[in-house]
Amino acid sequence: MPMHLNDIEEILGPDGLLAQQLEGFMHRPQQIEMANAVLSAIEQQDHLIAEAGTGTGKTYAYLAPALVSGLKVIVSTGTRNLQDQLYLRDLPRLRDAMASPAKTALLKGRANYLCVYRMDTTLLDARGQPKKTLQQLLKVRDWSHHTNSGDIAELSDIPEDAEVWPLVTSTTDNCLGQECPSWKDCHLVEARRRAQEADIVVINHHLLCADFSIKFGGFGELLPDADVFIIDEAHQLADIASDFFGETFSTRQIIELIQDTLTAYHAEAGDMAELPKHLDQLKKATLDLRLSFGQGQRRGAWAEIEQDDPIQQALDEVEQAINQLSSLLDKLKGRGKGLDNVLTRCQEMAVLLHKIRCPDAPQQDIRWFETFTQSLHLHMTPLDIANLFKAHMTQHQASWIFTSATLAVGDNFSHFQHKLGLHDVACEQWESPFDFQQQALWYVPRNMPQPSESSYIPAVLRAALPLIKANQGRAFLLFTSHRALHQAADQLQEEALPYPLLIQGEAPKATLIERFVQHGNALLLGAASFWEGVDVRGDALSLVIIDKLPFASPGDPVLQARLDAIKTRGGKPFIHYQVPQAAIALKQGAGRLIRDANDRGIFMLCDPRLLKKSYGHTFLAAMPDFARTRDPQAALEFARNRQKPS
Repeated sequence: MPMHLNDIEEILGPDGLLAQQLEGFMHRPQQIEMANAVLSAIEQQDHLIAEAGTGTGKTYAYLAPALVSGLKVIVSTGTRNLQDQLYLRDLPRLRDAMASPAKTALLKGRANYLCVYRMDTTLLDARGQPKKTLQQLLKVRDWSHHTNSGDIAELSDIPEDAEVWPLVTSTTDNCLGQECPSWKDCHLVEARRRAQEADIVVINHHLLCADFSIKFGGFGELLPDADVFIIDEAHQLADIASDFFGETFSTRQIIELIQDTLTAYHAEAGDMAELPKHLDQLKKATLDLRLSFGQGQRRGAWAEIEQDDPIQQALDEVEQAINQLSSLLDKLKGRGKGLDNVLTRCQEMAVLLHKIRCPDAPQQDIRWFETFTQSLHLHMTPLDIANLFKAHMTQHQASWIFTSATLAVGDNFSHFQHKLGLHDVACEQWESPFDFQQQALWYVPRNMPQPSESSYIPAVLRAALPLIKANQGRAFLLFTSHRALHQAADQLQEEALPYPLLIQGEAPKATLIERFVQHGNALLLGAASFWEGVDVRGDALSLVIIDKLPFASPGDPVLQARLDAIKTRGGKPFIHYQVPQAAIALKQGAGRLIRDANDRGIFMLCDPRLLKKSYGHTFLAAMPDFARTRDPQAALEFARNRQKPS
């Protein structure tokens, strides 16, 4: 379809197709300006970084040009929930209004699709599985007979973290590819076929980065070639890409290898008695390795364990046991596809563990560990992914559009650009169409102690409680640490307030948000995951309270290594990295407050450093243009007026 700039006006203008056909659609000049900029970048085969403030309508501002272009477009979102929303709601509405003939497809990562072969194999030998897992397995089997997509999200009554899912889905490690007996029934193959045929494919950042990463094989490239890549929620991309460009060895991988080896052995051999015995030894060595790191959950740099003799001995034993398993499996080579597959995985696992322990170029990667309740991860993460990402962009000759509500600090995009190597990419910025001066009040209380003091969270709640009561609940309380969150939760429970109290961790995020909206006067306490991607409009939310400026933990080993590298190059890591990173995070948190032109509310930030430290101006410049006050009476009056019937 030929592209003309007036097409955008005809779609998004005050008398355009959406105004005529979509109830509640509002014409926004910023949306049209952004859509024209996106269309121009596509037409010129150029790249664009586009920040669009809350309420701009950026989704339609990039989908309309994508549909008008007639080109092959891949749209990547930050999470699977946003991916589903885009594919199931936004894209069909726009396509129908435009009467567009474009074919669309939804493509998720491998772990989201039922693997028929693994399900059948598990059903044949389900010995030792808990009763609950067996019940879920039978439910999956019944569903498998009538599902078209194989997307496990259809089974919403089985929790996302259920033990059954690894038994009925595949990984890049255990997938047999075209050697699989159930290849013709593979839901993943079918999903990728639909993606190849579609004009617009909706994916998420994890899948995009998986396609980039050389670790991923099996089917060749995961994604079809495209003329345009549109990256929504682009502020999340660098962190996700860092994970995929790195490498991880985990005890869970070993346990899954043991389970798959045992299944393949019983199905394809059965005549090497020493193999099951050795698998038991490997399992014990793996569990002992996890225990050698202690009981707690923590993250640490490799230097913390490099001279720890018990940990290094435990690693030696696991590495030796994996090598011995490889030797045993080599004797069974050719006996079956399953055994050949676990042999390959075992060999690759041995190479990876040795590589992490003895890297060729340690200065190029950050080595660190992470412990969970029942597992251990050993990581190698690139110190800098900018060159890696830019190289992959070059390999995919296409227009690249990066967009989010939070990419710049003030009008400066350099922090985002530096992370992904996008220094030569054009940047555009559109302010929110909302009247923040009338709709929102930013309140910073006086006489707060320093955030490092033990009295800080009690002081936060003392300052917040009058406002919570005046606002009749209806508040998010967002914290920069789980420790502070739980301290506040304990104190609020003692207060016995007449508002429902919802606390992160007590239920899945989506469930908590649903309950928050249903109650209409609740208090929701959340940490990092509630600072973004939460869209509550209307009366249910009119107060957002943040305990302190969201600086990342200085104890994070990846962050610390990157800060050290900036310092070595002569930079100022706090000013050049930590402050802009925190400013963008604060902007995300504040963005929960005003989601609609009719919303009104108060944003309360308790941290005294905002107005007392020299770097405070960076945060002030990054934030939306809220009205501001330090007067508690003015904040209370705003809240009371907010509650009066109009």
